[in-house]
Formats: sequence, C-alpha cells, structure tokens
Amino acid sequence: MKFTVDKHEKYVLIKLNESKLNSLISPQLKSELILMNTDGQRNIILDLSMVKFADSSGLSSLLVGHRICKNADGGFILTGLSESVARLISISQLENVLSIVNTPEEAIDLVFMEEIEKDLKKEIK
Repeated sequence: MKFTVDKHEKYVLIKLNESKLNSLISPQLKSELILMNTDGQRNIILDLSMVKFADSSGLSSLLVGHRICKNADGGFILTGLSESVARLISISQLENVLSIVNTPEEAIDLVFMEEIEKDLKKEIK
C-alpha cells in the first residue's frame, strides 16, 4: 500500500496513493489507522483523491477509522472522494455516518473547529 503521512499536533493527514481501495489494500489501511490511533492520534484525515474505486472491504476500513477515532473522542474525516467512491458511500447510506469534506484544508478547519467546541464544552462543565 502506498500512502503519505503528514503528522501534526492536533491531527494526522493520510493520503492514500492507490487507485483502488479494495480487499488487497483494506487490511493494510485498517492496520495503519489502528496504529496511528494507538500512537495517540485521535483526529485522522484520510485523503482519497487518488482512489477511483472502492468496494465493501474498502468501506469496512473507513468504518474502522470512524469507530476508533470516535472511541478516542476524535474525528475521522474523508476528503477528495471520487464520484464512484461517493456513490458507494451514498448507496451504503454512510454519508450521514462519515464526515466528508471536499478538500484537505476543509478537513483541517473542521478538526480545529471540533477541538475548539470540545474545549468550550469542558469549560462550561
């Protein structure tokens, strides 16, 4: 699996450099997401702009990312979805479960916005 990782204090940006997110790539992606989370990353942005095709196994890896970040009180954000990947997510009725934005910059803004919201809620309590 080819990917790049850009780690920051509040989030990690993973860009998947593959054209397919299928049963060959999915187990490796799941492992990488779990490893990132175990290393303390609770906000993961996954850039899928290079991915042109995904199958149910690929969707499964996205749900793993969503679950581990949610359990860590963080966020899992998808960006750069191709039309076919977006359609698969829509058909699977996951567009209301997964956080999806158009660009990595929007995803970064969303992470910071959610972090500020969490900090404000803590101050109120």
